[in-house]
Amino acid sequence: MTSTTADGPALADEDLPGKGSGPARDAGDPFGADTLPAPRGATRALLVSLLTPMRARVAVTSLLLLLQQAAVQAGPLLVAYAIDRGVPAFRDHDYGPLAAVGIGYAVCAVGAGVLQYAFIRAAARINQDVLLDLRGRIFRHAQALSVDFHERYTSGRLISRSTTDVESLRELLSEGLQELVGVLLSFVSISLMLLWLDLGIGAIAVASFIPLYLLVRGYRQRAAKAYTARSTAIAAVIVKFAETMNGIRPVQAFRRERANDRDFAVSNHDHERRNGDALLEMARYVVGSRLVANTAVAAMVLWGAYRVASGTLALGVLAAAVLYLRRLYDPIDRLAMFLNSYQSASASLEKIAGLLAQTPAVPEPAEPKALPPVAGEHPGREVTFDGVRFAYRTGGEVLPRFGLTIPAGQTVAVVGSTGAGKSTLAKLLARFYDPTEGRVLLDGTDLRDLATPELRRGVVMVTQEAFLFSGTIAENIAIGRPEATPEEIEHAAKAIGAHDFISSLPDGYDTDVRKRGGRISAGQRQLVAFARALLADPAVLILDEATSSLDVPGERAVQRAMGTVLHGRTAVVIAHRLSTVEIADRVLVMEHGRIVEDGPPAELVAGAGRFAGLHKAWRESLA
Repeated sequence: MTSTTADGPALADEDLPGKGSGPARDAGDPFGADTLPAPRGATRALLVSLLTPMRARVAVTSLLLLLQQAAVQAGPLLVAYAIDRGVPAFRDHDYGPLAAVGIGYAVCAVGAGVLQYAFIRAAARINQDVLLDLRGRIFRHAQALSVDFHERYTSGRLISRSTTDVESLRELLSEGLQELVGVLLSFVSISLMLLWLDLGIGAIAVASFIPLYLLVRGYRQRAAKAYTARSTAIAAVIVKFAETMNGIRPVQAFRRERANDRDFAVSNHDHERRNGDALLEMARYVVGSRLVANTAVAAMVLWGAYRVASGTLALGVLAAAVLYLRRLYDPIDRLAMFLNSYQSASASLEKIAGLLAQTPAVPEPAEPKALPPVAGEHPGREVTFDGVRFAYRTGGEVLPRFGLTIPAGQTVAVVGSTGAGKSTLAKLLARFYDPTEGRVLLDGTDLRDLATPELRRGVVMVTQEAFLFSGTIAENIAIGRPEATPEEIEHAAKAIGAHDFISSLPDGYDTDVRKRGGRISAGQRQLVAFARALLADPAVLILDEATSSLDVPGERAVQRAMGTVLHGRTAVVIAHRLSTVEIADRVLVMEHGRIVEDGPPAELVAGAGRFAGLHKAWRESLA
């Protein structure tokens, strides 16, 4: 039976890193940077893993491109044959050679077009399948990563990985690779053809590759830095935008529009500058490569013309060489576009590889165990914290070493000041984190030995923010048990006391609650969350500040629902409002991560300890 959040992923918690007792994000925290460290070779391995399942299709696509290039490169040879053989034969009234050239040229032109169409279509399908696979990997992996990761690495950066960075790879696959393969094939085939036509002209063409290679190498080194900086800058823009829109209510309530606009302008201008740097590097490369190409073409044409005049070179060979030279150097600009796409995609792929290389802080067990059958008539299970200590990875101990046992079916309220470690204790029980030392046991079984589905069936958490997903109320209630029937969903809502307000909505249980459940009130969202928890039927229920954001009528409605949900279950109730404690069998008072008081509510109230003081102050506040 398990550990799930009945409210979804958003958790309001004073014990989060950077809040309350948790450590602040520091300069050494890798999650504070836009780029996560990727193991050596991870980027290449990711690309290979994406292409390997479709290697047969890649081979066919490559063959289409080779045939298309062969059809294209046959043109100048046909021109040379027409000038040197066809025209003299035509003068002798032999029309066969020129007719053959015309037919051959037409066949090559049509064939090149057909092959180009087939290649583009096949390449587009491979491209889309690769991107489909990659986006799915990012989404699945992000869901599998632990809460610890998501509390440190912003959702804006995750969005950037699956949108901007994937789009960069799309541009490379759809346009860049075709350009690269086309340029390489052109360089190799034309160089060989020029050397075959005339060794001197071919040698000069090959010699011009040396300065071109130096230009390409220098551009790659400079552009790699420029495009990495550009990718980081656009991610910062997305993060700022997403953060502002997610917090639009406090932004407007505290009149943060102008300040946010200034901050956004800084990020936006930084992206503009980084993008300009990348474009400037490409412009420098294009100017240099054109200078080399134009100089080489001029030298070879002048030398070739001299040799034609002196009778050492056939005119047709010179014409074919000039056509080939044009085809040789024309792709240089396209090579710059490829390098542009390549550097951008390389930086993006490295970031994606870094994300996919992250491993969950709470890994799945190698040999998962099953929980023993529930003993007795109640569904609760015994919870044990055995020598548990917890500290965040960046430092800052939250829970010193302690032990605690909660008998099956007992409701325990945990109270204390902000930052005392209450919510961290709850998260250890839900296994959002693993203890730094010690074990958390469920009926004697270490949570680390339970597979996630088993754990999520047995431990459910309802948090302060009752997170509802876009969709109907029925769908949100059934999240814990997707196979539940409409009758079971309605029965859970009735047991909680949510049926009446749901029935009054325009479409009843089929009403779309919209983004974050904004169509209904906070109290109603909390009742839906309790119905979700009841339907999931957990053995252990964690209520983390489940009533702290509600008004008095809403709190009373939720407290009535709590009585139904907690019946017979083991429950841990984290509470600021002491009215919630009244339903507990036992109260734990925490200070600085330690349990300083432990006992029945009535016994602690009658004493002179910390809880008695809290209870007295609460009673006076109600007067």
